[in-house]
Amino acid sequence: MIRNTAPEVASEPAWFKSSYSSGSEGDSCVEIATVPGTVHVRDSKDVQGPQLALSATAWGDFLTYAQTAK
Repeated sequence: MIRNTAPEVASEPAWFKSSYSSGSEGDSCVEIATVPGTVHVRDSKDVQGPQLALSATAWGDFLTYAQTAK
């Protein structure tokens, strides 16, 4: 998943869900937000809850694993 966004000055990163997030439970998804060098991941049902902060390399490795683990 690649999302190109214009650089913004904000105190909070812009969170978004995958375009593949559909189904009977539309809110059952993770959201990601990118900032230079880091990808943040959170549960869309608990936006105030814990978040993961991954390096761009770790996120890429996870995506590769997730695509091959089908």
